[in-house]
Amino acid sequence: MPNIKSAKKRVKTNAKKEEANILFKSSMKSAIKKVEKAVQANDKKDAEAQLATAGKRIDKALKNGIIKNNKASRDKSRLTKMINEMK
Repeated sequence: MPNIKSAKKRVKTNAKKEEANILFKSSMKSAIKKVEKAVQANDKKDAEAQLATAGKRIDKALKNGIIKNNKASRDKSRLTKMINEMK
């Protein structure tokens, strides 16, 4: 445990930020899973709607530094490819 007052404050703010990042990353993963579930159910219309939401969440996570650029690109590309391969 830190002794300096500013270090104590930093511990608290880091904990708050970490919690927010975990919640946001979790919601991003849930959005990705919803797209995958819609693809499994062969519901193209729903999958495309879910893809839009997932894309927004991925982009926001990238902007906030929660994920890296290549992961964002890879996830969006993979989901789009899954939807395009549907019949």
